[in-house]
Amino acid sequence: MKRSLRGCEAAGEILGAMMAADGSGAPTCKRRSPDASARAPRANRVAGVVLAGGRSSRMGGVDKAFLQAEGRVLIPETLDLLRNCFPEVVVVANRPDKFRSLGVTVTGDEFPGCGPLAGIHAAMGVVATPYVFVLACDMPFVQRATIEFLVQRLDSQDALIPRWDGDIEPLHGIYATRLRPRIEEALRAGVTAIRAFLPEIDADFVGEAQMRAVPGAERSFLNINTPEDAARFDLRL
Repeated sequence: MKRSLRGCEAAGEILGAMMAADGSGAPTCKRRSPDASARAPRANRVAGVVLAGGRSSRMGGVDKAFLQAEGRVLIPETLDLLRNCFPEVVVVANRPDKFRSLGVTVTGDEFPGCGPLAGIHAAMGVVATPYVFVLACDMPFVQRATIEFLVQRLDSQDALIPRWDGDIEPLHGIYATRLRPRIEEALRAGVTAIRAFLPEIDADFVGEAQMRAVPGAERSFLNINTPEDAARFDLRL
């Protein structure tokens, strides 16, 4: 998939806009106790899922889930944001022990080595909600506005996938948990790519123009895939 880093002309300004007001230099995320009354009603039908089971080959094997800004690990900030958006939050990881201290449900793939589609399948097996919002761990600047925009479009689709930078972002999308048997069938048949699975379901693709109208969308879709990407945003591994 095309990555949105190339479309960002002012990386320093984008990161600067996310710095804490107290000058700590860390991307901001207001810590607060989850409040169901503050969520959009449809959000209570959705669980937040972070996929952190990749091999990070382009990062030299370093775990992208634990990127740091000014000494602060970003994954707890992402989890806090998701907790404030959804009633359940799950991390899918190939090293669950690394996430236990974060106070979140952690599960592993039932089909190891089969990529993000297997991660989605695993998450669907442990949540109680009819939908999951799936986020890749290499998208540390996810914004609440983009999440809420997608949730508000949720009706009865099998999946809700945003378009961005001339491509699609399936790891910033919403999936119906009723798809789990079909995903398992696909995995057993050797289909491991999400892109190969999407044509088989009722997927609603949200237009790029609509997404660009959402405040913070450009930050939300930034991917950190390589050490060069991390350095560009002053992140540490």
